[in-house]
Amino acid sequence: MSKRKKSHLIRPEDQALFRQAVQDVTPLHTDRLPLSAPKPKPIARQRQLDEQQVIHDMLSEHYDPSQWETGEELLFMRPGVQHSVLQKLRRGQYSIHAELDLHGMVVSVARVSVGEFLHECRARGVRCARIIHGKGYGSWQRKPVLKAKLNKWLQQRDEVMAFCSARQVDGGTGAIYVLLKT
Repeated sequence: MSKRKKSHLIRPEDQALFRQAVQDVTPLHTDRLPLSAPKPKPIARQRQLDEQQVIHDMLSEHYDPSQWETGEELLFMRPGVQHSVLQKLRRGQYSIHAELDLHGMVVSVARVSVGEFLHECRARGVRCARIIHGKGYGSWQRKPVLKAKLNKWLQQRDEVMAFCSARQVDGGTGAIYVLLKT
């Protein structure tokens, strides 16, 4: 429709009423709104507090290294064992005087074997031993079943002062070094 036809559709009294309603209005020169500054991002205060607590815990003398396992590496130390002792164990700086290989054993047989091995080590005065538990590639789930069990068993034994996953040359995450009471 043309403008003429549209103006004929609007009654003259409506046009007058509209003009009266908008007589004090100032026309806009642009159809864009002014931009406001973006709102600042919220501060994650709890995250900052958590990070500060982690730093504090890491720098304090009282920490439990078993809490920082990666899932692959086993790491355990009894309270009272010096951190330098654990560091030497992790570096493989203790002579290994006994070894037990659990490959191919079912859990029940492995548990008895570990108990007998630790008893024999204690009787012989062995300070450091290596237990090979494997990486679990032979299990039906392709996961290290004996590794998880060994982690629990050794923590329950009083003669075990500390243990950790071995260096790559000694079996890596498929074996552990065990430090025993003398």
